[in-house]
Amino acid sequence: MILEVRVFGGLEKWIPGASFGKPMEVKTARGATVRTLLQELKIPEDQVFTILVNGVHASMGDLLRPGDRVAFFPPVGGG
Repeated sequence: MILEVRVFGGLEKWIPGASFGKPMEVKTARGATVRTLLQELKIPEDQVFTILVNGVHASMGDLLRPGDRVAFFPPVGGG
């Protein structure tokens, strides 16, 4: 199945050719979860703080569906 994936805040360094916030088309198997997708993208799970699927907060075990829009965000620090 095909997903639209966006990465932010430095997570793009894990994916060759990825750019901050730019949509990427990613192919994965049906039945994939958010965790499976992260593993396929080789993004360490501990580097991801917020996950949105179709604009709604998601968790690692959530199942993905064809056409889903997935965004990954790292923890953010500031002061």
